[in-house]
Formats: sequence, C-alpha cells, structure tokens
Amino acid sequence: MNKKEVVEWFLKKDYLVSPCFLDSYGEEVDDFGERLKGMEKPVILNKDILGLLKNKSGIFEINWLEFEKSRTNFEKKGDRRIYEIFLKVLSHEYLSGEEGKEVEILSQEKGRSERRILLDLKKKSNEVIVLKNYIDEVNKKKTVDSFVNYFRSRYYTMRGLLIKRPDLVNTISISKVLNKKDREIVVLIGLVVDKRVTKNGNILLKLEDNTGSVNIIVNKTKEELFKLAKDITLDEAIGVVGSNGEGIVFVNNLYLPDVPLNKEIKKSDEDVCVGVISDIHVGSKNFLEKEFLDFIEWLNGKGENKKHRELALKIKYLLIVGDLIDGVGIYPDQEKDLFILDVKDQYDKLAYYLSMIREDIKIIISPGNHDAMRLSLPQPILDKDLAEGIHKLKNVVLVTNPSYVNIGSSETFQGFDVLIYHGSSFHYYIDTVDSLRLGKARDYPSKVSEYLLKRRHLAPSHTSTLYIPDEREDPLIINKVPDIIVTGEMHRTDVSIYNNVVIINSSCWQSKTEYEEKTGNNPDPGKFPILNLKTREVNILKFYDETG
Repeated sequence: MNKKEVVEWFLKKDYLVSPCFLDSYGEEVDDFGERLKGMEKPVILNKDILGLLKNKSGIFEINWLEFEKSRTNFEKKGDRRIYEIFLKVLSHEYLSGEEGKEVEILSQEKGRSERRILLDLKKKSNEVIVLKNYIDEVNKKKTVDSFVNYFRSRYYTMRGLLIKRPDLVNTISISKVLNKKDREIVVLIGLVVDKRVTKNGNILLKLEDNTGSVNIIVNKTKEELFKLAKDITLDEAIGVVGSNGEGIVFVNNLYLPDVPLNKEIKKSDEDVCVGVISDIHVGSKNFLEKEFLDFIEWLNGKGENKKHRELALKIKYLLIVGDLIDGVGIYPDQEKDLFILDVKDQYDKLAYYLSMIREDIKIIISPGNHDAMRLSLPQPILDKDLAEGIHKLKNVVLVTNPSYVNIGSSETFQGFDVLIYHGSSFHYYIDTVDSLRLGKARDYPSKVSEYLLKRRHLAPSHTSTLYIPDEREDPLIINKVPDIIVTGEMHRTDVSIYNNVVIINSSCWQSKTEYEEKTGNNPDPGKFPILNLKTREVNILKFYDETG
C-alpha cells in the first residue's frame, strides 16, 4: 500500500495519521486492526505508537485522552516529561528487573487508571526525573572542524534565544550590514571574537556570525552601555542595535540572552526541602570527618532540639555538587596532603558515609574536577568500577556535570527544574571580569552564577574551562531556564535570587589548605543550605566552628 492508501485505511477507522507514522510505516495495516479496537477516539497515530504496536502484543487499555494531552504539551511547549512516562508505562520499561515486572502487573489490573500507575511510579523513583544527562559521541575523533561545528551550533542556538527579544526581531546577517552604503539603523546577532579599548577609551568589539564579521564601537559617553560592554568576554553571544557607517557599527543598545523577567515563581504544594553540599574531599588530611558525621546525624533527625529535628525530616533531596573525594595527582605533591592514598578507597569511604543517611532522602550526585575522571566538560557520571559502593546505594541518582533534574513533582505540581554545575569556569570569570573581581565574587560566588545566567552559558569563553567540542550541540548552553541552579567549587555558601531563579553555591567539608592560603581563597566550611520547596525560604546551618 502507498502512503495515500494507508491514510485512507486509517481514516475509515476514525484514526488520524501523522507524517512521522507514515515515514516509519512498513507493514500491512491489517496486522493492527484488532489491536486498535481498544483505543479511544479520536487519536493521532505517530511513530512512537507505531513502535509500541510493533513491539508489544495485546490491546492497549489506557487513557488515550491524557496521552494526547501530554503529546500536545510536548510538541507545543517542548515538555517531554509526562509524555515520556506514558510511553515507558505502555512499554513496561520504566523500571527494570523485579520493579519492571511489578509495573507490568499494575498496568494489567482491572479498573486501575493510568494516572494511578504514574503516581505509583513517581513514588518508587522518589519524584526525581533526570531531564538531561550528557551522553558522549561514541568513537568520534575531534578535529579542527569539531570546534568550528561546535561554535556554529552555539551560534544558532544563541541566536534563537536572542531573537525572541522584540528589539531583535529584525536581525540581519553581518554580510548584509557590510554591503549597506547608507547610514541607517541595523540589528545584529553574533559571537564576540575580539575585544579591545581604543586610544580614545571606547570599547571595540569584533562580532561574527556565519556570514562574516564586523567591528562595533561602544562609546564611553554612554555610561550604562559602556558598563555592560566592559563585562562582555570573548565568545559570548550578544545582540546589537546600532548605526551603520562604512564597515563599522556604532552601538545604541546591547542585549544578552538573559533569563526572562517573567520567570514563574514556583512553590510546591508539599512542605518538603532540598539540601545542597559539595566539595567533601574525602581522603584529604583536611577533610572534616567529625563535622561531616555530625551533619549526617543531624540529617537523620537527631538534632539537638525539636525545631531542628522537624526541619531535618522535611529534607527529601540532597544534592552533592562535585569534588566528592580529594583525588590523586590533582596538583603537584598532593600525596603529602592525603590521608587515603588510593582513589577507590576514597570512594569506598564516601559510600560508607552516604550509606548512613536515611533511605527516604534521594541523594543526587554529580562529579567535579577532583573526582576520578576527565577534567573536560561535560563530565560523565562516576565510574562504576572506582565508585562501586556509591552505585550500589538504592537512594542515589548519579548525574553528569552539568545536568538537569526535576524534583518535587506530584499529581498537581510540575516540580522544580534544577541545573547542577560544579563550577570549574568560576575562577576564570572572577579573574577576568572587572565587576566580579571588584565585587568580591570569590567570597560571593552567586554573583558568578548570575553572570552566567545572563549569558545563558556555563562557560562561554573558549579558555574559561576545558571542554569537549560536541558537534551535535553545545551542552554548556543554559537552553532551559532552571528554577534552581546549584554550584560548588568555591568552598563558600552563598544564596541569592535572580529573575526568580534560586541560586545556591554550597560550602565545603575541608578546612583551609596550604594551596588556598597561597591563592587567597577564603573557604567557609561546614555550612549546609536548605531550600524549602513550599515557602522558598533558605536556612543555612553551621556544623564547623574554626575557632574550635
């Protein structure tokens, strides 16, 4: 049968057929006739349903109206979460092993609604959905073209974010600007490939897109604009409105991708909390073992007063944002600073500590630059052989650095999207950007997170951190605006809010080292920030007193 005949056959059965269904279709339609009897009408058949029909036997008795709503929400808003859960429930593949068999039994029970099954699954996963984990390109050799394609991909993604601004909708390519002879207002979007100060004290930026490059001038007399231009670093994406004049653009306005001002303020309908820690550095002689054990005791509801015990028992999520161990060979002569010399033994010790934490807390773990893996971003999840004990913990979810997770979702609440990033690029921006350096961002690292949120990228400058040039997409772009961003690296707790995004930089569990003494880093160990998902209030508890 040709495509037209297939469409007509399904229309007679009161089914609509999507183009992707037709593209993937390769069998006789009669094979599906009996099995489609169980479907409610109307329903649009797509390639996902086709895959299910091909791979599973029996009639699918589910709430197709709810399925269609989730599919529409995915196609219009890009939110795939619920749609994906429906597909996995249908294929009985949401959970593996014995749990997967249990789901299959649940789905076959008479009178049991699809919504009920989804809620049961959420309870089993403790309401943690990994939205984005980085997956490496398999056996892909990196060449110069890899970097070219990487930045080209970044440009198109960033252009898509910037062009949503009303002032940038009339954007034209740089090649068209260069061909203009008359002085007129032009609108550009590009990546900054050069920056310098002219002899007159103005800022000259070189902007590049896929058609060419052009110089733009920001005049020092425009104070606010000049201040913004001073903070611009190489390779970030900006939008420009200015006057064209013989191969140069005189800037009237600059635009960053930024976070929308109308970002929704989410509040959970349940009184639960999420806590954040990082930079534990197990294996270091400076590791604060006593204080970390005190923290675990407190987390288990054994605080000194009723208020603290009640607060601890509200914590259902613990985010650990990298540098779990001190590692080996991270810096010269590190072995002199180590209490545990073997990496695997360091991870085994950490697994022992984490096993003490009550099991109703979901522990979400991402790596950092001290962990036993490549330094280049994105970093994969912890190695299963080296961190076997952590992999075995039932309440642990392992994610990459960076990654996105969703926590706290329920039948009536969509949950919080959390961006997890250890923060290896922070040092570069604190040293390079005047406003961060003069604003003491080393002591107030949430300022760096805010800076990067405005640029919608975790490390826009080529030299700001080591990275893998992925030709498919730039995985360090903050494409999806998070509700919460959590970071580490700076060994200091700092909390702020930017355009309704909660920013939490976590503390460390290591006392001040000789290296930190030399570099002027000022750690503030043993602090534990806790965010209440219902009230959005933050409490910071202190487990270390350096005065003794």
